[in-house]
Order: sequence, then structure tokens, then C-alpha cells
Amino acid sequence: MTAALVAHGLSGGFGHRVLFEEVDLTVAPGDVIGVVGANGAGKTTLLRLLAGAGIPHAGTVSLSPTDAFVGWLPQEHERRAGETVAGYIARRTGCARATAEMDAAAAALAHAAPRGGPDPADVYSSALERWLASGAADLEERIPMVLAELGLPFAAEELERTLMTGLSGGQAARVGLAALLLSRFDLVLLDEPTNDLDLDGLQRLEGFVQQLRGGAVLVSHDREFLARCVTEVLELDPAQHSHRLYGGGYEAYLEERATVRRHAREQYDQFAATKADLVSRARTQREWSSQGVRNAMRKAPDNDRIRRRAQSESSEKQARKVRQLESRIARLDEVAEPRKEWQLQFSIGAAPRSSSVVATLTGAVVRQGGFTLGPVSVQVAAGDRIGITGANGAGKSTLLRALLGAREVDEGSAALGASVRIGEIDQARSLFTGTAPLADVVEAQLPALSPAEVRTLLAKFALRADHVDRPAAELSPGERTRAALALLQARGVNLLVLDEPTNHLDLPAIEQLEQALESYQGALLLVTHDRRMLETVRIDRRWHVERGSVREL
Repeated sequence: MTAALVAHGLSGGFGHRVLFEEVDLTVAPGDVIGVVGANGAGKTTLLRLLAGAGIPHAGTVSLSPTDAFVGWLPQEHERRAGETVAGYIARRTGCARATAEMDAAAAALAHAAPRGGPDPADVYSSALERWLASGAADLEERIPMVLAELGLPFAAEELERTLMTGLSGGQAARVGLAALLLSRFDLVLLDEPTNDLDLDGLQRLEGFVQQLRGGAVLVSHDREFLARCVTEVLELDPAQHSHRLYGGGYEAYLEERATVRRHAREQYDQFAATKADLVSRARTQREWSSQGVRNAMRKAPDNDRIRRRAQSESSEKQARKVRQLESRIARLDEVAEPRKEWQLQFSIGAAPRSSSVVATLTGAVVRQGGFTLGPVSVQVAAGDRIGITGANGAGKSTLLRALLGAREVDEGSAALGASVRIGEIDQARSLFTGTAPLADVVEAQLPALSPAEVRTLLAKFALRADHVDRPAAELSPGERTRAALALLQARGVNLLVLDEPTNHLDLPAIEQLEQALESYQGALLLVTHDRRMLETVRIDRRWHVERGSVREL
């Protein structure tokens, strides 16, 4: 079914805080609208409202037809206790809900229709159509094939036994992608769908979006994904309290946004210069007028009426000029000064140089469940800048833990050099997952700083009073990542380890991180699937991890 979604005058936020106002948006079949903006601009809130999962402050959201099958896939894959892989996919595809609605409608057929209510046969017929449209009829047969294509060869009976909570982050991401590929939504709302996906997963996701017959609204900070998929860009700008829809795709958006901002600055500068000139001229005319009156009263003799009248007329002429200038100032069209966006000003704290050999693995083997990494023999020297790539589950994070000494090797040896100061952002942001307040977590990591200095540091990363006293686990993924960046700035490091650092970071923060990496002089181990970051950040060596083995490209 073809479906359209229309938002009119939509305003949303939290409590009394308004994040965006008067958003008008139409999503027709074939439209892929990317929503961009800094973290906290309201992107996820907008998707919730479009999905009907929240109540807007103002405005409406309508579907045509009203029974269109809309899929809303939130940012973090919610893994519920006791939920199997099959149950998770059924829930994420909407098949579980469609099945429950059809079962309830079938049960109602055994009872007489309530007076004034709908005919149970009609209700069942609609539920059956929705169930068929969702793809629930053959979902069980389709799941194993799609998972096998994604490198998860589950047997049908395993799908009903394997719990989502027992999967690794990479495996869970692939199951989430499988759910999307198996879905048959008329219109999809995707919140950060690229997070945790490897390059193969990204290509499959792009293929899914590009082949959609229905419309899509997606939030993403993956610049290459946006460039390849979106047809329009909706920018939410909290600095200007505004929003703007750009047509023509992501690259066209970047060009037009730069032009719009340049014109806005030029218009304001021209207005400010004109107003300042008029104000200055009016001030000068007032001074001349006042001076003329004083001179007429002081210098002219009482019987020299002609000179006094001439001085008075001159002063009145100056006063008329002042009034004319003031009238011109009042008639100027006011142009608001463009507000500067908050930008993360970020640098990586440097430690004294380490030994020439930073870390080594020699014939190292690490066994973890049914997975084996190695044998691996690699060496990281001072100043090495190494990019690490590979599919999810290939062993990249295991390799990092072995190099850092966070995981003992089962065979072979591992060693860290002398005076190595490690700064790390791990994939799970595990330092910020507990119940302790954020300020306490950071203070424990930075004992040399006072509580006030810690709060000042966090404020530079847009983590203010309403963040620092909250349990770290309650922060958004982007907020946890910014907290990790704050630690990197405050610590001195000479070995920087970044495992998927762009996950949940907004575009300005990603660009700031890339700039900080350019000036960083220590050793770098960078694991990322962000294709533009791999092109932008200077890398001297490249390791590729595949099925537990490591080779240098």
C-alpha cells in the first residue's frame, strides 16, 4: 500500500521546554527525509511524535490511509529479558502486534456484536489484512535465510531458544538489521539505524532504504549514509530556534546551508552598519543643534535680533535633520543577529612520550566462548596511527582488550611498554553505565580536579547541571560519549584507543573529534565503520580483522 504522512504545525519538547515549533512536513512514497541537528535539538522527539508515540505541544500528525503500516525503530535496540531472537524480530517487524490483534479479533467472532459497535466480522477482516500485509504469514520461514545472509546461521529451532540478551553488541546489531530487512512497513521511521553496523551491514541498510517504495524519515550522523540515501534534509537548529527543509540530498543541503548562513550574516552586517551610520549621524546632528542654540544665546548681543534669528533657524534645521534620521532608523527592517551555535571545542590531552614500543602481542591467542582470536603477532610503536577494520564479531574489540592488557591471553604473550598512558572510548561506553551520578564517576577518574573543576569541564561538553547529578546510565548515548571525550581532554594520554567513537555523536562533534585527532601526536588505535572518518583522519597503517585473524593491509 502507498501511504503518506503529514505533520502540520508540529511543536514538541519535554515538559515546558520546547525543542521545535511549527514544523510542517509531508512524507510521500519515495521520499527519504534525513533529520539532522545537534544532540538535544529534538530529532528523536520528532520521530516519536511522527510515530504517534508521544503527544505534541501543538500541531497534528495524520496518515493517509489511516490504517497504513508504520514502523518506528528507536535508536537503541531494546533487548528485553527473556525475549528470544524470534520474538525480538517479530516485535520489531510489527508482526507480533499484528498477530495479537488478529487473534483477539478471531476470539471476538464467538461473541455477539456489541450494540452500536463494529461488526466482529469486519474487525477480523481488517485485522487479517493487516496481518498479511505485515508479512507475519511467512516470517518464520524468512528469518533463517536473512540471518544467514548477515552471518548469523541460526537453525529454526535455535531462534526460539537463543536470548537476545546473550548476544554480543555486533550480533544484536545484525539481528536488528535483519528485523528491518524482514519488515514490510508502508512507511519507516529510523533513529540512528547505522549505529553498530559494519561495512557490509551499512551497504545492506543503504540498499533497503534506496529500494523503499514507501517513504522514510531517518535520523543519522553517518555522513556517507546520508549522502547516499536521503532526498531531502530537515535541519533542526536549536541555536536559532528554527528549522528548515532542504531539497536535493545531503551534499546539496551542505552547500545551501552554507549559502543561507552566509546570506543571513551579510544581511545582518549590512543592517547593523546602516543603523550604526544613521545613529552616528543623528548624534552628530543633535550635538550641532545643541551647540548652535548655546552659541546664539551666549555670543549674540541683545539688540542683534537678525543674528539671533539666523542662529535659531539653523538650530531648528539641525533638529529637523535629527528627526528625519530618527524616522529612518525607526523604518529600518529589523534583522536579528544570527546566533552562534554551541560548538564543542575539543583537544586531546598529551602525556610525555612513552617508550618506543607501546604494545605487543606475540603468538597471542584469546578464546571467548566458541570464538578464537589468533594466533596474533603485532606491534604498536610510539606515534603509530593504526586504523582497524573488519566485520562485526571478527574480533576487533577482543584484539584491543588483549593489546591493552584488559584481557589475558590464553596462549602467547602480551606486553605494554613503559610510561604508556592510555585514553580509551570503548564501544559500550562502559564507564558510564552505572547508577552513580555522572559527576561522581568523572571525579573518581580525575582525582586531581576539584568537584567545581569537574563540573566546569563537563559544561564545556554541554553536560550541565541537569546532567551531572543524574545517574550515568540514564544519560543518552551521545551524552555518555561526550563525557568520555571530556575525560580524554583532561587526562594526558600517549596511547589513544577509540572503538566506534562516532556512534551517537552529532555531526559537529564528529568534525571536532576529527580535528582533535589531526593535532594529536601519540599512538592511535581507531576502530570505526564511519567511511568519511576513515577518509578524513590521517592513518599510517591499516589492520584488517577477519574471523579471528589479523593482517596488515
